[in-house]
Amino acid sequence: MEKILVEIITPDGTIFSGEAQTVTLPGAEGEFGVLPGHSAMVSLLTAGVVDIEIADSNTESVAIDSGYVEVAPEKVVLLAEGAVSISGNTDSEIAKAIKDAKDLLKGAETDFFMTSLEAKIETAAKAYF
Repeated sequence: MEKILVEIITPDGTIFSGEAQTVTLPGAEGEFGVLPGHSAMVSLLTAGVVDIEIADSNTESVAIDSGYVEVAPEKVVLLAEGAVSISGNTDSEIAKAIKDAKDLLKGAETDFFMTSLEAKIETAAKAYF
């Protein structure tokens, strides 16, 4: 299966860099997916969770506060103000990642929006338990 290179970059450095089968992004006008060979585009991103499907249906999730993404047929480059990877090998690492992601997204637009993001973050993190 074809793969697409994904990079998530913040002012503090690279949060994720690797190949993926698909990427789901929180676009300003709604969530959208990117597959290898996708048409070139640039999009504004809102606070949310980026789901990166790696080989064998394993998913890496990264919470972002806002940013931009440049999509090319072979590469996705996401520039975010802040990002937190929601993964870990132990319960305490995952709990810290969830707390960091929630802190990053504080001040999101509405209570409903924040509640929805928290639920998505916790659901994504449960995949690592």
